[in-house]
Amino acid sequence: MEYDVIVIGGGPSGLMAAIAAGEKGARVLLIDKGDKLGRKLAISGGGRCNVTNRLPIEEIIKHLPGNGKFLYSAFSIFSNEDIIKFFEKLGIALKEEDHGRMFPVSNKAQSVVDALLEQLEKLHVRIFKNSPVADVIYENGNVSAVVLKDGQKISAKSIVIAVGGKSVPHTGSTGDGYAWAKKAGHTVTELFPTEVPVTSSEPFIKNKILQGLSLRDIDLSVLNPKGKPIISHRMDMLFTHFGISGPAVLRCSQFVVKAMKKWNIKEVTMSLDSLPDKKEEEVFQDIIKLVKSEPKKSIKNTLKGLVPERYLLFLLEHNGIDPSEQGSTISNEKIRSFSKSCKQFPIIVNGTLPLEKAFVTGGGVSVKEIEPQTMGSKLMNGLYFCGEILDVHGYTGGYNITSALVTGRLAGTNASLATKNRA
Repeated sequence: MEYDVIVIGGGPSGLMAAIAAGEKGARVLLIDKGDKLGRKLAISGGGRCNVTNRLPIEEIIKHLPGNGKFLYSAFSIFSNEDIIKFFEKLGIALKEEDHGRMFPVSNKAQSVVDALLEQLEKLHVRIFKNSPVADVIYENGNVSAVVLKDGQKISAKSIVIAVGGKSVPHTGSTGDGYAWAKKAGHTVTELFPTEVPVTSSEPFIKNKILQGLSLRDIDLSVLNPKGKPIISHRMDMLFTHFGISGPAVLRCSQFVVKAMKKWNIKEVTMSLDSLPDKKEEEVFQDIIKLVKSEPKKSIKNTLKGLVPERYLLFLLEHNGIDPSEQGSTISNEKIRSFSKSCKQFPIIVNGTLPLEKAFVTGGGVSVKEIEPQTMGSKLMNGLYFCGEILDVHGYTGGYNITSALVTGRLAGTNASLATKNRA
């Protein structure tokens, strides 16, 4: 049995690659080890499927801190706007939400998956489900065949590896593709979790004092050993029983991992600014004014609404202030230290949850060995990579899926074109 193009992996990049190859008239086989295609798509965006992001390309690349620049050429061929047109052509109307995120009007991820599956059917793409791949065969510098776990050998002129990374393993991403990449001579850079909750042994975390508390619109930074911010993100965050989570934390997480590695340290300090629109001196002066206007009021009532109540009580106690104490009896020194805590509360963190708990895998097949216009291997003829197996990663918010769809489109198109050259 021979195909022009075999695509391994039925996630966002694999589905897009199979469609792109099919549109070019290739005989395509899509192989997935699971019983359902598009499982990662179906759970993305909280089950609503954030298919792409409408921000300008420059901004999108900034939101792909892991080798986003590698995608400049790819975006010039197939951009986020092309992704939007592609889905609209398939009958999926999209709407724009905050920060440029694009969702189906139906708010159902499954409608996106169904539209892709329908398109595969129209293009007569063969689909093998429940078919784990055991090996990829290369001969004389060319791809040759795929061997399934049941021993079946299927020949192909081009092979697209779209099996994802190692994050969210219950969707089928268990890192199978790295061995096939290495076998073709590729470098796989060190894998690490990104977009992942951060762990801490701080007493207030261990004692669960703030567990379950959400802080809105805060500024969170990761500091280097000299106390200077490496990165800051202004979003929401959440205290958990093991550390901290929520959007700001997920975005900072890869910088925690990188700092620990770079400076060979076991702990990193993060700094939490719960009042990002005010300077520390301003916070201090505002509190002094409030206290002067109602000197007999308890400090917790004077400061009501400054930050969420649980966090307020926590910061007061942290600075040795009794919440029921009258404002006028508290020293300026204590008010100053409380103001500082509002602006830069340090949290010592010691790592992240494991890669299996991450939303995105950092590291992967080195982009130095991939043709940026085609996603073709520079080392093996007829071999293409797309999606999360590549060493490209971004923040959540439609950036990773954009990368997957764009690289999938290029890989499928060029895998198909290459078969015509080999015919």
